[in-house]
Amino acid sequence: MRDELPEADALERLLPADAGVRGVAFDSQGISAWDTGLPVFMRKLQNLAARRGMAVDLGGLPEGARRLLVLAAAVPPRAEGPTARRTEGLLARVGEGATRVFDGAGASVTFLGEVTLATLAGIRGQARYRRADFWLILQSVGPQALAIVSLISFLVGVILAFVGSVQLARFGAQIYIADLVGLAMAREMGPIMAAIIMAGRTGAAFAAQIGTMQVNQEIDALKTLGISPVEFLVLPRVVALMLAMPLLTLYADLVGIVGGFAVTVGMFHVTPTQYYNETIAALTVTQFAIGVVKGSVFGALVALAGCLRGVQSGRSASAVGDAATSAVVSGIVAIIVTDGLFAVALNVLGL
Repeated sequence: MRDELPEADALERLLPADAGVRGVAFDSQGISAWDTGLPVFMRKLQNLAARRGMAVDLGGLPEGARRLLVLAAAVPPRAEGPTARRTEGLLARVGEGATRVFDGAGASVTFLGEVTLATLAGIRGQARYRRADFWLILQSVGPQALAIVSLISFLVGVILAFVGSVQLARFGAQIYIADLVGLAMAREMGPIMAAIIMAGRTGAAFAAQIGTMQVNQEIDALKTLGISPVEFLVLPRVVALMLAMPLLTLYADLVGIVGGFAVTVGMFHVTPTQYYNETIAALTVTQFAIGVVKGSVFGALVALAGCLRGVQSGRSASAVGDAATSAVVSGIVAIIVTDGLFAVALNVLGL
């Protein structure tokens, strides 16, 4: 009965410091029903008795109340508020950040090595994963992504056409908008935009799926059964996205060229035949091949980033969300850095 329990200030009057009381015991025979107010009251009384140096005998309390008090004593109080915040200096925080970066780099290299070994096992036909899962993943990262890839690629083609027309129209060279759109889509924008879309759509999904498995201890169960999580979970996702990205890249190229076609033919008095012929003259198999290779590499980077963040996820709901966010950021950064390396290498090769 919570209404009959003394208040906190009443405890001070019940147990004055100069009363000479050495211990406190309880008689609960008259209690017919109780709620959580009783353990809370008893906990306050225990704290007061500890400050006064008094012993507390809980033997007279109901069994349930005693268990709750034992449980409350076993869990230390959590510090909250400003006092709980760490007050390390700037140098200490920089050092911790650098340590996390190096630890993360080491974990990434280890993960990449495990994926490489799993890939070699897959080539030998020894990797352990469900073929049905692979086809489901391939469907998810391929045909089901066509809608968003179509929308973004078409708009990118439209934007490129408008940007090129600003300068080319000044010289009456609107026909070369076809060259600009075709080359930009085939070499750069097609693979990059498709990869960024997949980083936000699929990379985050991979991280969330594997992170949820971490929370549910499914990955621990795989290890207990002697099944490599990298082979069972990561390998199908990496292979599926590497196979789907070249096709998505070619599809993005086509849709982007159609977007440029719509703007050029509809607004700048270029006939469809002229646009088609100029596009065919500007593009070669080499241009498309460069985009396809980029797309495959970008797909591997997106899949690896998503799976790595999922494997590194903590075991809470917020950790899964953080893993998905980190997967998107890591994937996009890896795409841009790799595209820069491609640009340097292709320039050196004269392509």
